[in-house]
Amino acid sequence: MPPTPPEVELTFTAAQGGIEEWKSHRPLWGRWADLFRRGPAARAIPAPTPVAEAPIPGAEIAAEEWGPGHALWTQLTAVLAGHGPDRMSPVRLASHAAVLLVTLLAVLLSRMELPRWDLTLPAAAVESQPQSTSLAQPLFAPTDDEAAPLLGDDFLARAAVPYTIIPERARLDVITYTVQPGDTVIGIAARFKISPDTVMWANGRLEDNPDLLKLGQQLVILPVSGVLHTVVKNDTVESIAKQYKVTPDAILNFEWNKLDKANPVLRVGQQIIVPGGTKPYVARVAHAYNGPVPAGAKKGTGAFVWPVSGTITQKFWAKHRGLDIGAPAGAPVKAADTGFVAVAGWSNVGYGYYIVIDHGNGYQTLYAHLSRILVEVGQSVGKGARIGSVGNTGNSTGPHLHFEIRLNGVPRNPYGFLP
Repeated sequence: MPPTPPEVELTFTAAQGGIEEWKSHRPLWGRWADLFRRGPAARAIPAPTPVAEAPIPGAEIAAEEWGPGHALWTQLTAVLAGHGPDRMSPVRLASHAAVLLVTLLAVLLSRMELPRWDLTLPAAAVESQPQSTSLAQPLFAPTDDEAAPLLGDDFLARAAVPYTIIPERARLDVITYTVQPGDTVIGIAARFKISPDTVMWANGRLEDNPDLLKLGQQLVILPVSGVLHTVVKNDTVESIAKQYKVTPDAILNFEWNKLDKANPVLRVGQQIIVPGGTKPYVARVAHAYNGPVPAGAKKGTGAFVWPVSGTITQKFWAKHRGLDIGAPAGAPVKAADTGFVAVAGWSNVGYGYYIVIDHGNGYQTLYAHLSRILVEVGQSVGKGARIGSVGNTGNSTGPHLHFEIRLNGVPRNPYGFLP
């Protein structure tokens, strides 16, 4: 048997384009390489040789003794082993083969013809369809009589998917609301989407003074902005409409009133909602302090300062003749200007503990809902002097200071006098 080729150490050169040296320790490769040796003697089946006479491994064979297929075989095995000229690994070779296979499949599939489905219109639809159809026109135009997705016997069309938007419906009932901590007339009105006047007009004494609002109080809340009118003797729909500056139809057409439009009948004590109505304002009468001026009392400067630090929780408006300033309970309350204490004590109209300072120049300031009063009637105070503490007394829903400025007895908007 011919000697086994040694282990291969593959080195390719540009000049030979083949193998410069081959060394191998794998006898299998050597046995396969014997088939490519040159000459008939190399292809002959050798006679059995005693083991003792076997050639010594590692013996070299001259390159010219190998057949012409040997170089091709060695190049192929070198490429497969990752020792080719570009060091291509088997994994890389397999990836290239996969790409070629996918490309071949794509080419084959692109040459295949898919089956064609012919959709035919019903005879009636074909006859009614015009000869030339614009591309912008839909092929199937559903009519009002079509309620099902089937437009014909031979084809289907996408069914419409209904989507219902339920609009927010207006409230039609009169409800009651319990006053909570921190509530104000403006805040309650905003919550129920009605005007602050509507809240006060429907709740008795609250109309005269929004500060009468107190915790746990039950308020009547109308469904719309307007006036809740209680029918008295000789009232008619026309007279009520005239009183609140609306048309009679506004009262008759409001569902909650349940009036017969042709022959409306009103009963004494019956409550009627006047949508959009406005109640005539009755001015609140205020009286300036007329007591004696204490000896040595200084007049105010007319330039006011903020009496407490805090947040405005309710502004000055027609039904609230002052500012509500939210502040922690016990926070110091200071005189907004120089003057003397005209009133100091408890109020029976919702102010709780309050103080009135007369500034001697036509101005008076009022400080309400105090927890403590630190001055006495007739005492002279300077601008910025502490006169009390923030509290929650009287008709109050939380700690705050109700502050008013009055000029000759008429409440004025404090925003116009404060820095």
